[in-house]
Amino acid sequence: MFFIQNIYGGKSMAESELIKVLTDDTFHDEVKKGVVLVDFHAVWCGPCRMLAPIIEQIAEYYKDKIVVAKIDIDSEQNTAMEFQVTSVPTVILFKDGKEMNRLVGLRDLEAVKAFIETAL
Repeated sequence: MFFIQNIYGGKSMAESELIKVLTDDTFHDEVKKGVVLVDFHAVWCGPCRMLAPIIEQIAEYYKDKIVVAKIDIDSEQNTAMEFQVTSVPTVILFKDGKEMNRLVGLRDLEAVKAFIETAL
């Protein structure tokens, strides 16, 4: 339970500095410019909790190249429905506001890096 609270209830250092937390209201403004990686997740999702430290590593590794963000599908349902996110975790890569590609399910660090490189 502490791990869930730390990653999703409170903010870890990497998250507070490098990962933007999006809402239905802020989503489109945040993804409209540049390359943005968005982690669609849920607090109750085990694979999402396993992906969280990988997303933090990605945010650190690409901090000067892309924006890394996350959005909770339970509290921000409009955005999840708009992008037809039916399974979590789903990671969507946006470039200048347009969806470039998506990964569904848990992936390792190298797979997520390779995924990002397709947009750079």
